[in-house]
Amino acid sequence: MNQVDGASAEGAAIRLRSLTRRFGTFEAVRNVSLDVPRGQILGYLGPNGAGKTTTVKMATGMLRPSEGRAIIDGFDIVEDPIRAKERIGVVPETGALYDNLTPSEYLTLIGRLYHMDADEARGRAETFLRLFGIAGEADRLMTTFSRGMRQKVLISAALLHNPSVLFLDEPLSGLDANTALVLKELLKDLASHGKTVFYCSHVLEVVEKVCDRVVIIMQGEIIADGHVDELKEMTSRGSLEGVFSELTSTGDLSEIVRTFSESVTGGGGARE
Repeated sequence: MNQVDGASAEGAAIRLRSLTRRFGTFEAVRNVSLDVPRGQILGYLGPNGAGKTTTVKMATGMLRPSEGRAIIDGFDIVEDPIRAKERIGVVPETGALYDNLTPSEYLTLIGRLYHMDADEARGRAETFLRLFGIAGEADRLMTTFSRGMRQKVLISAALLHNPSVLFLDEPLSGLDANTALVLKELLKDLASHGKTVFYCSHVLEVVEKVCDRVVIIMQGEIIADGHVDELKEMTSRGSLEGVFSELTSTGDLSEIVRTFSESVTGGGGARE
């Protein structure tokens, strides 16, 4: 149960070392290595199928790496999973809830799994449900909850035990605009208090505003890593959207769109 050498309290909160995952002969993630220091919000971007969710699953212990290591606050996720996972909060890309429980019951259960006192778990659950505007639904079964309401409960569960490291995979999915604003401000506040956030998203405008650093992955490999301004300068693009397009596009986007449009319209304008 000792911390991994070189990953002391002063080191990186997340250390990925040559992380690789194969499915048969297909390599979904290939030799991903990076350090994420405490207090940083890292945006982890890539096209569909690039390996983002697979990386998160390996880093959080949901999927065993084919090769490499994931170290959380100094604890190897494979060799010391309990000590590593107690430091992690996760909002998965597709999260499941116990529909026959109420949010209050579910969050109390999650708190007890993290060995929180029942009263403390209920108190923190109430705080988060108020923050996300669903305190009035705390004692209602979740069978009829909308996608956004379920997402609020999942985010509350991830934050409940005060983790030092957060892994968020498309956390804004289904959220209304006001709740999305609340979450973005909350993430900034958590980072200012030393929490580390590993943030996967396709919403590039949010990543540009919230994240301190951006890593772009494509076909399982890291192709860019730096501050948004550094990536803009490197690609001579004025926005993160432009940077992303420059680095991940497989062809001339305008030409692709023009060709598609012509195939749909028959190459001409509106028919008389």
